[in-house]
Amino acid sequence: MEFLTEYGLFLAKTITFVVAIFVIISLAVSVGGRNKKSDKGHIEVTKLNEKFEHLRDSLRDAMLDDDEYKEFEKAEKKRLKEEKSQKKKAAKEAEKNKTDEAANPSERKRIFVLDFHGDIKASEVECLREEITTVLTLAKPTDEVVVKVESGGGMVHSYGLASSQLARITGKNIPLTVCVDKVAASGGYMMACVANKIVAAPFAILGSIGVVAQLPNFHKLLKKNDIDYEMFTAGEYKRTVTMFGENTEKGRSKFVEELEDTHVLFKEFVGEHRPQVDIAKVATGEVWFGLRAKSVNLVDELQTSDEYLFSQIDNADVYEVEYSFKKSLPEKLGIAAQGAVDRLLMTWWERLNISRWF
Repeated sequence: MEFLTEYGLFLAKTITFVVAIFVIISLAVSVGGRNKKSDKGHIEVTKLNEKFEHLRDSLRDAMLDDDEYKEFEKAEKKRLKEEKSQKKKAAKEAEKNKTDEAANPSERKRIFVLDFHGDIKASEVECLREEITTVLTLAKPTDEVVVKVESGGGMVHSYGLASSQLARITGKNIPLTVCVDKVAASGGYMMACVANKIVAAPFAILGSIGVVAQLPNFHKLLKKNDIDYEMFTAGEYKRTVTMFGENTEKGRSKFVEELEDTHVLFKEFVGEHRPQVDIAKVATGEVWFGLRAKSVNLVDELQTSDEYLFSQIDNADVYEVEYSFKKSLPEKLGIAAQGAVDRLLMTWWERLNISRWF
């Protein structure tokens, strides 16, 4: 028992020490951010066709013996030569007939792939905005944009903006597909429903078409310790509920009324973009796994994003587009410290959960 007590104290000190370091580095990053403007971001483009071909070639190289590899190289050179010849012939034919570029049947479809990993503030919306702007400079209605969305939702206005960014794509009559591998709930589903097609993994979580708000209230604690809290407002409903003041039934009722109105707007938004769903059935705040979500028309196909993209490789040029920022040293240290704290806490959480089964 004494050993466990000492071990617990040691663990608490260790976690406290790590958290303290994280706080110090975070403050340094914050100060650095105020004193120095962040470098502008840049667009990075990766052709996924080449990535998949490289993976395939690596496996083939390991599997074939010398003689088989020579035969493969010979056949591959012949194939590439014929392909090059066909492209030249098609280009000459198009030039000769002055074929309209958009209607040229020899032109391959292009797919632009974007990633969105959402937090409660939908912080990546700024990067998403730049990525979509870049794609829209070249994309045509014969192309496709695929957005891989992973988010459990968050602030209404933030995810409303993210949804509006996706609507820029469909507004240009460019097909939009959203892929969900893990979760697109609440604000995440608000984004997904904008797409012409939603593809989800069988056990991805979707839905949660509802609104929630919660906050603690310390009024009784302050009153017990003879601490007054005063708040001054102009306008009857400038502040409906507070954390430190005494909340009234009238204030609570108004706050709930605002939540209900937000829910109505959410339902109308989903209904507008996915008229095939029964809003009364799905807009209860519940979530569905992909298999069940398909039965209520929250998704269109059951596939992982990898499976969907890989199926397009032979018929389209697939480009991954990412807007990224060059991080300063304090920012890199801050991210590393945050990752270390997250891993430490997650490790102990997993160990505590595992211990329940022994």
